[in-house]
Amino acid sequence: QVQLVESGGGSVQAGGSLRLSCAVSTYTSRIYYLGWFRQAPGKEREGVALIYLDGGSTYYTDSVKGRFAISRDNAKNTLYLQMNSLKPEDTAMYYCAAPPSSRVDAALVPSRFLYWGQGTQVTVSS
Repeated sequence: QVQLVESGGGSVQAGGSLRLSCAVSTYTSRIYYLGWFRQAPGKEREGVALIYLDGGSTYYTDSVKGRFAISRDNAKNTLYLQMNSLKPEDTAMYYCAAPPSSRVDAALVPSRFLYWGQGTQVTVSS
């Protein structure tokens, strides 16, 4: 069982920055990657970024490359998403997610994840 609790959302103007955090309650060697997703009203949930916990390889959806950075602090059992140069189209509920234990084939699609946080709202005004 994995529990995820996001924080750090808020309202910012375009061009601003926010850092999201996700506290991971179970942090075992069998969890190989973690991810961030977002969902805007009326839209499907979209993969934003993922990170492999061993080695730190990262992957991003094209729309956030160069602006967002995913990272993790293994000692603090915390996942982060640094978001810079925010745009109004980044407005969404942001979720962190974890896969089933021992799954290694990561992809930025919801079906590769089993555990989800409650979400934190990010609103970017123009």
